[in-house]
Amino acid sequence: MSRKQTSSYNTFNQQTPPPIRPDFSLLQPPASNRMVRHHRRTASTHPSFNVTRTKPRRWPLVLRFIKGAIHGAIFVPVFLHAAFTALIVYLDSTVGEFGLPSSIIPSLSIVVGLMLVFRNGTSYDRFWTGRNLLNECCTAVRCLTRSFLVSSTRVSLDGSAAGDLFAPGESTRSERADTERVVRVLIAALHAIKHNLRGEYALSGASPASSSHPELAALLPPDIYAHEDRGLGLPLQLLVLVEAYIRRGVARGWFHGPQASQLSVQVNALTAAYGRMEAIRTTPIPVAHLIHMKQVLALYGCVLPFSLVDEFGWWSILIVAIIAFTLYGIDGIGEQLEDPFGYDKNDIKMDGIIEDANIECLVLLDEWKRDQAGMFQ
Repeated sequence: MSRKQTSSYNTFNQQTPPPIRPDFSLLQPPASNRMVRHHRRTASTHPSFNVTRTKPRRWPLVLRFIKGAIHGAIFVPVFLHAAFTALIVYLDSTVGEFGLPSSIIPSLSIVVGLMLVFRNGTSYDRFWTGRNLLNECCTAVRCLTRSFLVSSTRVSLDGSAAGDLFAPGESTRSERADTERVVRVLIAALHAIKHNLRGEYALSGASPASSSHPELAALLPPDIYAHEDRGLGLPLQLLVLVEAYIRRGVARGWFHGPQASQLSVQVNALTAAYGRMEAIRTTPIPVAHLIHMKQVLALYGCVLPFSLVDEFGWWSILIVAIIAFTLYGIDGIGEQLEDPFGYDKNDIKMDGIIEDANIECLVLLDEWKRDQAGMFQ
């Protein structure tokens, strides 16, 4: 190495600032939410923090009747069947014989059981499929974020904004801003998918500043205008921006042909997963099946008192109430799981899952922006 090169090398090393590490305290939940009850300690942020349970259960599940339970949704039919049974028992004891042979119950029980199995199995399959598809969306966003940040080169360490002072092959500040923009667009696509599946259309022809969802508005670029009022979903619009970035990356020499093809495959996988989630959301169980299910349950609950009154008397009220609670409970659970993208306690925890992916990608972006000799070297 010549004396001139050695001098330049030493000067460069002297001007290199010390490494800066991101402040993870900004990613921690508020202090009021970090205290774990019964443990009396403060929990720090960790992977899957928002989707995993951190508070121990106070009561066994068998004693829970409100949060997460189905009791409130089935109280009315159970009460009506119990009241109808009380009426039949009263009439049987005062007016005359109202009892029927108990042999009619087994045949009806088989039919009701088969219909409930179909109802609950179909609903849970929709729930589980929706959860897997949401995981595919998050995985695609993670993969694209990682590839974009690793493949886009870093700005020179002298901090100069002049284009001719950048080392050969390194990105300009505008190109780095483009990379940061597309990573935020990727994260915004997850939030847009969540809101679209819930029918909460974000922009409707307006700018991001007018969005009713602040977590989405903070990620969108200020120059984007939605076309949801014209029938174009915001997730698809954002993925078009991602695909355009891949094309620009190929032109800049960041992605070679096979790599760009794989990135496009990830975008297509994200689009396909969202489309299948839309299919679950917009294709309910046929109404004919739902009508017949409700009618069969009501008929079965009304026949039960006549077959039990002679043998059990006033105890028939309690027995019918327990049977109605069991059958209507299974049907109510299936009704909640049928559309797994809402706000019910038993729905998919979309807010927590997407927030965890949001935090992961923003930490990667923060490291990429500040990194001096870390994971992106």
